[in-house]
Amino acid sequence: MKSNTRKYIEFGALCLLAIAILWWFGRKLNWMEVRQAVGHANPYLLALAALVISLAYLFRAVRWGELLAPLSPAGLRDLFIATTVGFGAVFLVGRTGEVVRPVVLPMRDSRIRPSASFVTIIVERIYDMIAVVVLFAANLLWFRPPANVAIEFGRVRMVGIVLLLVALSGVFGLTQFRKKSRGAISWIKQTLGGRRFIPARLARAVVSTLEQLASALRVLVDARELAITVGWTAMVWVGIALANLLVLRAFGLPFGITQTVFVLGWSLVGSLVPTPGGAAGAFHAATAAGLIFLGVPRETAAAVSIVMHVIDFGPALVFGLYYLFRGDISLSRLRSMTSSEAVEHAVEDEAVLPDELFVENQLETAAARE
Repeated sequence: MKSNTRKYIEFGALCLLAIAILWWFGRKLNWMEVRQAVGHANPYLLALAALVISLAYLFRAVRWGELLAPLSPAGLRDLFIATTVGFGAVFLVGRTGEVVRPVVLPMRDSRIRPSASFVTIIVERIYDMIAVVVLFAANLLWFRPPANVAIEFGRVRMVGIVLLLVALSGVFGLTQFRKKSRGAISWIKQTLGGRRFIPARLARAVVSTLEQLASALRVLVDARELAITVGWTAMVWVGIALANLLVLRAFGLPFGITQTVFVLGWSLVGSLVPTPGGAAGAFHAATAAGLIFLGVPRETAAAVSIVMHVIDFGPALVFGLYYLFRGDISLSRLRSMTSSEAVEHAVEDEAVLPDELFVENQLETAAARE
């Protein structure tokens, strides 16, 4: 009961934050001009952008399957259903909805271990963060900003370089963890086992999760798997960038791919704010700020940010609702399985199952291949 109360309080606080950001975002806008800008957008280009985003979700599902392969093979249809339902949940309730995706997949396929599903989502997030940072930083090398913001752009470029160095350092650290995972996990297991104040069940859960993370990170040291997952990641972000370019063109903005990637970087910074509605408010403010930086009028920038948000998340919501209404997903079961207690028990129970040897065998197989 206490955890549920805390969850509702947190959700209410995030709703208030979203409202505050939306108020700040729209307080000086001429909403008549915003509505006119939306009304004049090319509907055919917007429809094509939604189709491209739908393909990007399919690419995400394929990549997730590749990341899961070392742990639990999964079917593409189940992966796509889990992906769209999960991102639909993110659109409705914010980042807390990210727990839906790794829960839906084991619901669809009993062969999928819940902890494996959660671990690969973490790896996927790492891929996406690195991809965005590399794409944004590399784009800054040849991006030409408007003359009146040359000084400010110098600071943006410096931030991009710093983020790129941080991302590369993170990749190096994960690679080293994967290569030395046996020794590192053994040391952590002994350390946690020697602390009486740490529950044994929690210690086993931590160790089990790290073992599966090490196995999932095999893609970083296996050339073939790394090439496949990086390739699908590139397909995902090319699709997202192309969809955003189509949205910009639908509003008559003469931007190319460099300007699109620049604005995409701003959008993703806003999307990190865990407000309901898929980072509602923060996404719009950040996207509009990037467009205004490029000289787009404030009302047009606001209109683009609103439509781009709908295009990026709308298809996932439509697919997710379709699968829910069709009965592919049980809403009552989904609610029970996405509670904080259920998620915690699912991960902990994985740590004490006899098939824990499955992970060890996967590690041994991976080590033999290396």
